[in-house]
Amino acid sequence: MTKTAVVSIIMRVVLGIIFVFHGVDKFQMGLSNVEAWFSSIGIPGFLAYFVAVLELVGGIMLILGLFTRYVSGLFVILLIGAIITAKLSAGLLGNGQMAGYELDLGFILISLYLVVADQSPLSVDRFIMSKRSE
Repeated sequence: MTKTAVVSIIMRVVLGIIFVFHGVDKFQMGLSNVEAWFSSIGIPGFLAYFVAVLELVGGIMLILGLFTRYVSGLFVILLIGAIITAKLSAGLLGNGQMAGYELDLGFILISLYLVVADQSPLSVDRFIMSKRSE
């Protein structure tokens, strides 16, 4: 296994863990509260449910390496949406009351890398592809 493959696995798993924690956090605070917050900043409230499920399930899928490219692409869209709708006004580093979007940019870059990178050796995607080629 190459160094690049090892780093790719680490990035995929850590990003997945981060999104799982964000999804769990939304469920713990109550999706109705997340929906109300979304509505208060001008985002349709029903998207709170989609975002929470995507973060939780998508994070688990990234950890497993299942549909990595598709999940990562959805995360890019999600993160761009978060920057535009919630964080852009706070600036890159934040404004003292709200975090900026610097971490979101880093997560976008990792997600974009996972969209275009070769499938990592330790992933369900690689297992599925090897079974198909047999």
